[in-house]
Amino acid sequence: MEMNFTKMHGLGNDFVVIDAVRQHVSLTPERVRFLAHRRTGVGCDQVLLVEPPADPQRAAFRYRIFNADGNEVEQCGNGARCFAVFVREAGLTEATVIPVETAAGIITLQVQGDGQVTVDMGPPRLEPWTIPFEAAAAAPTHTLQVGGETLEIGAVSMGNPHAVVVVEDVHKAPVERLGPLIERHPRFPRGANAGFMEVVSRERVRLRVFERGAGETLACGTGACAAVVSGQLQGLLDRQVAVDLPGGRLVIEWAGREDAPVLMTGPAQSVFTGRIQL
Repeated sequence: MEMNFTKMHGLGNDFVVIDAVRQHVSLTPERVRFLAHRRTGVGCDQVLLVEPPADPQRAAFRYRIFNADGNEVEQCGNGARCFAVFVREAGLTEATVIPVETAAGIITLQVQGDGQVTVDMGPPRLEPWTIPFEAAAAAPTHTLQVGGETLEIGAVSMGNPHAVVVVEDVHKAPVERLGPLIERHPRFPRGANAGFMEVVSRERVRLRVFERGAGETLACGTGACAAVVSGQLQGLLDRQVAVDLPGGRLVIEWAGREDAPVLMTGPAQSVFTGRIQL
């Protein structure tokens, strides 16, 4: 099978984006791993698939995400911004407000005049069974035993599960050591993305994220959303927060109510197009 693809990135979080509207595409975990491999394939953190929607009355497209390990996951915020730019550059739509289906539900993408993309990620999920996370009840923080240490984490789902740890210095945070342990912790039955957040002020944080199935990435959109939600729930952050990731800055806004959507704004960029034999 030969197919066209586009390489894109959002703050260095990179993707292979595939149009499955105008070409037949059959992805298997093996094919995803081949595409994602940085020496023998194209190289990326995630593979994004653009498909026709199951319900055209509610959405313009279906958006599917596959991690570099071949597993399909529920949500990817940086990928969502790339998705919005891709469908417009590919001539699939001229709309600036684009509702799309994901495994986590409908999200809305809005392309701004300056090229930035705002994603309505929907409300955060805080009840443990919705994350999923094993705990008796929702709380701003939970105690987690990890690698012989006791951590205080915020547990949040933005359509995918996140554990957020507040640290004094994000540059010295034990991301490589604790990230994989949190990712596979038994209290997260579907795994977790591990975020390490340094609070600079009530309006700014620094963040590193060890992503489930991908390792540490230069940026994680859902991780930035989860970090701001967790920081607000702990009384550390204001409504709008600049999140500085290794790849650049996202702006996250949340009104602080469980029913309020989390809004994420940031850039997305195409790098090159190609054709590959699978």
